[in-house]
Amino acid sequence: MTENKIAGDQTSTENKKSKGKSDPAFKFPSITFSTFIVSLNSTALVHLGVMGNPATNESAKNLPVAKQTIDIIGMLEEKTKGNLTAEEEKLIKNILHDLRLMYVKEVK
Repeated sequence: MTENKIAGDQTSTENKKSKGKSDPAFKFPSITFSTFIVSLNSTALVHLGVMGNPATNESAKNLPVAKQTIDIIGMLEEKTKGNLTAEEEKLIKNILHDLRLMYVKEVK
């Protein structure tokens, strides 16, 4: 009986987690360069310990991963130079500036 209850609880939890994914009315936001950069920014903030992990809501620093994510954003800035709108250029420049400052403060 306990095993059935545990299995039932697990199924219920999985259904709650996947509801947004399987709901036909659920629509993901459109992917743009800006939303992609903002997503990478959020990832870097989680690894800098500024934001909690969305899955656990706990804050944990992982500075090597934060640096790698910041470097990826920097690479994207270089590789897309001349192909971005003024707003996209400003966004990526500001995000990189802020993330680099936060990273330097963390490694000191």
